[in-house]
Amino acid sequence: MSALPDEVRRPELCVKDLQFSDGTTIAFQPGEIVVLVGPNNVGKSVALKNIDEKVAALRSPGIVVEDVTLAKHGDAGLVIRWLDATSRKTANHASSPTYHRMGARVNHAQAKELWSRADIGLGALRRFFVCHLTTEARLAAANPPKSVDLTTQPFTHPIHYLQANDSIEERISGYFRKAFGQHLIVHRNAGNNVPLYCGEKPSFNPHEDRVSVGYLRRLEALPTLESQGDGMRAFVGVLLHALVLDHAVLLIDEPEAFLHPPQARILGQMLVREFARDRQLFLATHSSDLLKGLLDVKSTRVRIIRLRRDGSVNPVTQLDNDGIRSVWADPILRSSNVLDGLFHSKVVVCEGDADCRFYAALRDTLCEDKASPATRHIMFTHCGGKGRIPVVVAALKTLDVPVAVIADFDLLNNKRNLQAVWKSLEGEWGLIEADWQQLFQAISTKKPDFDKANLQQEIDSILASVKAPYLPKEAAVQIRDLLRRSSAWAHAKMAGTAFVPSGDPTTACNRLLATLRLKGLFLVEVGELEGFARTIAGHGPKWVNAALEKDLLNDPELEPARTFVRQLLDHPGT
Repeated sequence: MSALPDEVRRPELCVKDLQFSDGTTIAFQPGEIVVLVGPNNVGKSVALKNIDEKVAALRSPGIVVEDVTLAKHGDAGLVIRWLDATSRKTANHASSPTYHRMGARVNHAQAKELWSRADIGLGALRRFFVCHLTTEARLAAANPPKSVDLTTQPFTHPIHYLQANDSIEERISGYFRKAFGQHLIVHRNAGNNVPLYCGEKPSFNPHEDRVSVGYLRRLEALPTLESQGDGMRAFVGVLLHALVLDHAVLLIDEPEAFLHPPQARILGQMLVREFARDRQLFLATHSSDLLKGLLDVKSTRVRIIRLRRDGSVNPVTQLDNDGIRSVWADPILRSSNVLDGLFHSKVVVCEGDADCRFYAALRDTLCEDKASPATRHIMFTHCGGKGRIPVVVAALKTLDVPVAVIADFDLLNNKRNLQAVWKSLEGEWGLIEADWQQLFQAISTKKPDFDKANLQQEIDSILASVKAPYLPKEAAVQIRDLLRRSSAWAHAKMAGTAFVPSGDPTTACNRLLATLRLKGLFLVEVGELEGFARTIAGHGPKWVNAALEKDLLNDPELEPARTFVRQLLDHPGT
């Protein structure tokens, strides 16, 4: 945001491509915003550190990023003119000064050689072009810098730009107010330091300006930014480095740190809208809220790269922007937590929220016992019924997230639904058609407990016993139970594989369930969630609340549930 003439503008530099530890090379363009996502401990933060280190010395080892190629435009003379115009100089010899700028320093001769050579990295020149913004650095950016002579001395801190330029101060204050509801104000007459204050900006009385004593006293009654919580300070630290300074490449690890979800989303929106198009931004994030903010703006500048870990290798996938936009365009998916899947090793899609709660609780119990800690990074999400399962699975696959599905046994009762779910998991219908057909016929032709006449008689008896003008809950439960017993598939939903006729149908059922599991489709063999503990009354949330009070690790009745979840956790997802 400096007002330098064109001939001393910052020389152009960008990351041309990165080679990752799995051998994948991804090329980049100037002006892009690159977002690294993935589960915990897959190397997102290390990737940023590797980029920073390899820019300094190209031969330095890299764990996640093994190689970096830089693109530079302009000769060494341009670099020296830029350093002369923007840096403070100290020199034992006038012909070979040392340049100082925003904490960076480089000798004149060094700068020329480092820029001219393509084989050694930028060395000491790196900090003039690349900023790795750590958590500590962005918190420290809120601290008041020492004053400088704004007309004769180069700036040493981003706050100096706010002090020197009213429009920059107003711009940053506007973003701060949007996130926190307060102004951000520079104190321009505080002696040796330049503090920032936050709150409602004092108005000017007649004949006052911003250095009038009365105005300053009202300003000083407000809290300073440095005295505020980490959220405000970190937010401003990101703004100062992303929107005020002009490093060619900015690396930010977890920009959402210390922020509540609304502020993280606002920050994402601001970065896309305002980050200069002649700069590159690399972000490593664990926040779906920040990611939602980045996607809200619908910019082609945003590129999302998902990292995973496979031993000592970090496989990477560049996500398809059109696919992500299609996910984000779905109003139901937009209001769901499907994007959270990007930060998990696998997502398990269930029919309802009660299912998620029960299976996630068992997952946590097994993890605390003997299961691999990696299984803690498995996310359970629901889709509001069988019909939405394929939509959610397709969205997660677009995001390169491994996925599995849990569905009640009666998914087998609806060919269209089964085919849709199976297809979304990339299963071939021909692999299961014969077994499904045999099982479906065996259950469908099985005689239920009641025929039509018996059912009507039983329901009439229940209704006749009701004296109130409205159907009481107990009577409704009795009628629902009768309806279940009047249908073979309703019985199958309650009993699962126990309702399958013995012989060939059971063989076909076992073979079918095993094939479905290979692709990540886990049907509840006890019929439905409540089948794991028939001693518990109720259905859905009421049943789950009671089930979670049991000893999930040792209760013998829950052993089938534990076996089911262990199989689920061991499956890699598709």
